[in-house]
Amino acid sequence: MKIIPDKLNFLTAGIPSISKDYSDAFLKLDELSLDGLEVEFVHGVRYSEKTRDCILNRKNKLITHHGPYYINLNAKEKDKIEASTKRVLDTCRAAHDLGAYSITYHAAFYLGDESSVVTKKMIELHNSINETLKEENIDVWFRPETTGKRSQWGTLEEIIEVAKNVPNVLPCIDFAHIHARSNGKYNTYDEFSNILETLANALGQEALDNFHGHVAGIEYSDKGEKKHLIFEESDFNYKDLLKALKKFNVKGALVCESPNIEVDTKILKEYYETL
Repeated sequence: MKIIPDKLNFLTAGIPSISKDYSDAFLKLDELSLDGLEVEFVHGVRYSEKTRDCILNRKNKLITHHGPYYINLNAKEKDKIEASTKRVLDTCRAAHDLGAYSITYHAAFYLGDESSVVTKKMIELHNSINETLKEENIDVWFRPETTGKRSQWGTLEEIIEVAKNVPNVLPCIDFAHIHARSNGKYNTYDEFSNILETLANALGQEALDNFHGHVAGIEYSDKGEKKHLIFEESDFNYKDLLKALKKFNVKGALVCESPNIEVDTKILKEYYETL
C-alpha cells in the first residue's frame, strides 16, 4: 500500500555527511529538523541486515530510493535491457522491503533514436515492469527522472507520456536538471509554475499530491548538466522554486542533491517555512 504524504518533506540525498552510517543518520536528521533521506542505490541494490534494521526502525521519517546509475532501458543489447529492467525491479523490491515512499532512476539514452521511438519503448518496458510488480504484490511509485543531458531520454514531456500510459508511474522532477538541459531556462517563479501546471494538467492533482522531486545547485553548458554545486555557488533560483511549490500546495518529497546535502536541505526547509 502506497504511503500518502500530508506535506512537502525535505530529504537529503543519502545520509548526512556528519553521519557515519544509517545507525545514527536518522538521529542527525532529527537534530537538523529534516524529514528524511533518499537511500542511494546508485552502485547497486545492496544493503546489510544492520542497515535494514536501522531503516525499518526509523521514526516519522520519509524515505525514497534512487536506483543504480547503470540503467539504460534503450540499450542496443538485449542482455543490457534485461539487466536494466532488473535494477529497476530490485529498487522497487527494496522500497517494498524498507517501506519507501517512491523510487527514481535515469531511464535511458537516445543512442541515435528519435524521441518518439524511445518513448514508445519506455511505455512498453514500464508496463512490463508494472505487471511484474503487480504479480509480486508490490505497490510503489516508480519514476523515471527528468535528465540533465541532452543525450539522455527524459524530458518532462517524454516522462509524462509514459506516466499517462503506465499505472504506478509518475515523473520525478529534477528541477536542476531541467534548468541545465535548457541551458539556463526554467529558473523563475513563472517557469517553475509552468512545470507544475503542466504536470497537473497532464496527470491530475494526484501528481502534485504524490510528488517526488530533486533539486541542487548545478553547473551546465550548452550540452546540459556538468556537475552539482551548492546553492551559494550556483545561479539556481531555489527561492522562486519553493514559492511555486508552496503556491501549488505540493505534497511528497523534495530531495536535495547539493554536495553539502544537509546544509542546503536545511536552507530549503527553513526558507519554505517562512512562506
